[in-house]
Amino acid sequence: MRRWGLGVSILAAALLFVQAPAMPAEAADVQVPEDIFQWVQSTARQNYYFNKQQIKYAVDADGYIDLHTLIVPTLCTYDDVQVQDVVAKRRWKKLSMKGYDRLIGEANYLKFNLKAHTVQILEHDDLDNTFSTITKDTDYQPVQYDVLSEKDVDGKFYRAIERYANTHRDEILANTMTTGAKLRPADQKALAKAKK
Repeated sequence: MRRWGLGVSILAAALLFVQAPAMPAEAADVQVPEDIFQWVQSTARQNYYFNKQQIKYAVDADGYIDLHTLIVPTLCTYDDVQVQDVVAKRRWKKLSMKGYDRLIGEANYLKFNLKAHTVQILEHDDLDNTFSTITKDTDYQPVQYDVLSEKDVDGKFYRAIERYANTHRDEILANTMTTGAKLRPADQKALAKAKK
């Protein structure tokens, strides 16, 4: 069973320029370590986070970094009403209820195409109160996030992650290079030129 929590670094980011309360809403009474997790925005039912320690560029089969593709683990914690809603929908669909008495939220691995402004959920996990996966889904189509309404919660979240990536390129490169990945010479030159 995958653990998304304290022992496994996931999901944090910078508070970005979104219209939201000054601190996380009471969307869930879940302790989220601030050194790993950083709140981005809240709705009445969920708090949204992403992981600045694990955000990375994709790496191709030859070990080269793709500066146009971003892999981002994210986390949403739920309040009691959202938990009840998820549980009720699963019951209605006659899906397994095993572990859902301890549901606290969801984790997603997102793949961003920064050129096309699309995002795809590579994996969605429902999480229990130990940050372990209850169920996993992987069948999602890409979404064009730059055409989503300014009021669309997911659109705000995706655009916030993109802004973070644009202003923290060096950190994301460092995260990616810990895997042994390398930049193509043309990308090295372009980045050096952009810094001048």
